[in-house]
Amino acid sequence: MPDFKKPKLNSPVKKLVKDTSWGKVAPWYDDLLESGKSTYQSDLILPNVLRLLGPKKDQKILDLACGQGFFTREIFKAGAKVIGADLSKELIEFARKQSPKEIEYTVAPADKLGFLTSNSVEAILCVLAIQNMKNVPAVFQECSRVLKAGGRMVFVLNHPAFRIPKRSSWGMDSEKKIQYRRIDEYISESESEIAMHPGALPGVATVSFHHPLQFYFKAMHKAGLVVSRLEEWTSNKQSQPGPNAGAENKARKEFPLFLALEVRKI
Repeated sequence: MPDFKKPKLNSPVKKLVKDTSWGKVAPWYDDLLESGKSTYQSDLILPNVLRLLGPKKDQKILDLACGQGFFTREIFKAGAKVIGADLSKELIEFARKQSPKEIEYTVAPADKLGFLTSNSVEAILCVLAIQNMKNVPAVFQECSRVLKAGGRMVFVLNHPAFRIPKRSSWGMDSEKKIQYRRIDEYISESESEIAMHPGALPGVATVSFHHPLQFYFKAMHKAGLVVSRLEEWTSNKQSQPGPNAGAENKARKEFPLFLALEVRKI
């Protein structure tokens, strides 16, 4: 088992729900990505993912926790033979309806990829999902199993050093005229219930897990995966004109929203 630092006594991990599927928010999430509105997924993450992943014609790629197929379809457009897998049958239904029939979709948890044989895929993509998975070490073990020798995995997550659910926040120092990032906890692991859209979906939430960076690196090492590239992506948004706009825009460029890692099977 991977090293696991127990939370401090003053910040216990609250046991929430066993089911981390996004099935209950599937219609809202599909509408968010398919509405044509500007999103981090479309404007920031997608072009960077395609650059890092570099999908090639006939390359076999697994889109792990593919959701409703937003990234899966883009990989397919690049000529790759892509497979999408997700725990949520509702999201997979959306993906199948909106995708070419050549794309294969499977309902499966990320830590049990029995539908794939060992050493069968050349690359794996996982976008904004690893942070919502309960058994990360088992996920990395399965990814290592299905990857060919030298195969790559690219995954993107909310930056664990700066975006800690319910334990990080923005603050404004009016005297210094700077916006700062407050971090209340980092090493302690935690589990939080996140309201996806309080206005449109009152009472509907999913679960997110926080782990420090060393947790991910240790789990990858034990799975035979080594980090070959690390990137930190900052927000591409701009504040409306106002007294704090300059400080807000500067802070956006100092504190990255997302961490992207490329790992290789050794």
